[in-house]
Amino acid sequence: MGGGQLGRMFAHAAQQAGYFTAVLDADADSPAGTVSHHHVRAGYRDAAGLAELARLCAAITTEFENVPADSLRTLAAQRPVAPSGEAVATCQDRAVEKAHIVACGVPCAPHAVIETAAQLAAVDADLLPGILKTSRLGYDGKGQVRVDTPEALAAAWAELKQVPCVLEKRLALAYEVSVIVARGAAGELVHFPLQQNLHREGILAVTQVPAPDVTPEVQQQAVDAAGRIAATLGYVGVLCVEFFVLADGRLVANEMAPRPHNSGHYTLDACDLSQFDLQVRALTGAPLVAPRLHSSAVMLNLLGDLWFTAGGTEPVEPPWQHVLALPGVHLHLYGKTEARPGRKMGHLNVTAASPAEARDVALRAAELLGLAAW
Repeated sequence: MGGGQLGRMFAHAAQQAGYFTAVLDADADSPAGTVSHHHVRAGYRDAAGLAELARLCAAITTEFENVPADSLRTLAAQRPVAPSGEAVATCQDRAVEKAHIVACGVPCAPHAVIETAAQLAAVDADLLPGILKTSRLGYDGKGQVRVDTPEALAAAWAELKQVPCVLEKRLALAYEVSVIVARGAAGELVHFPLQQNLHREGILAVTQVPAPDVTPEVQQQAVDAAGRIAATLGYVGVLCVEFFVLADGRLVANEMAPRPHNSGHYTLDACDLSQFDLQVRALTGAPLVAPRLHSSAVMLNLLGDLWFTAGGTEPVEPPWQHVLALPGVHLHLYGKTEARPGRKMGHLNVTAASPAEARDVALRAAELLGLAAW
């Protein structure tokens, strides 16, 4: 379900293992649809399209958390679906998601749910300054407004059309991390190392593995927390949980994604099994083997802005020939037909024998592409 770049990379992994794949997506040029054996060109709620996907497939997964949970439940009546519609529904609503995380004994940032004018008026002043986020359909910084005062909060809620929202207190962060786990139907769990992430304007820009600032204690806390969250969801598949590490060293959960994650793209080149390999294994019931990190890695996101660095209105291909001349560089473009500012067009993985070497080469690549250093 879903034809984006995550579906494309899943299809590649499944095909490498010998499986035939089918994609349901209305876009005739979807990145996953163009590489799959079958492309069902239909919307996520289209009854005929869902029936055709079920006819073609022995098992079904999703690459997009905003696929309607009801569609996944409809498919689950006919075929194994992982993750389940219930698990995906939890991740689709920030308020429900945070309640689930807290119920697992994992701390979140202090927050309040705002669905009515009365709840807005009752917000504790201690939650300001904060970030107001829509409860649904927000990702990559969309549907988020920074607010410092009650007046700014009221204006932001009005700007967001008074849809259900969550106000989160802004905390003093040291850095951000994520952990990707894969869980099988029998409850077996494996995980990748923690990824340390840098976001710019709400969109992931850089991932480093091994995470340069992570202590063994933080690593273990994050893995344990993600495992509890997955187990209590009855989760099957690949799950990413994002965390903040605060200035005082505490770990708090931010959000989760019921699918492979942008911060895990380095696994395609730096691990013996990628996050997409584990998604295939979890879906098909194959053994979940703990993945091994064999190289240090830095992942750089490639947004459509790179095609317009010369300041023109027509896109110009970035200087890949210079970037690919660097050692340990792996270019992954997603087959999207139009470059637009802010649109994820691909990523660049840099692998090396040491974290310092990977970072050095990644910085040289960033300079060639006109990306900011970190």
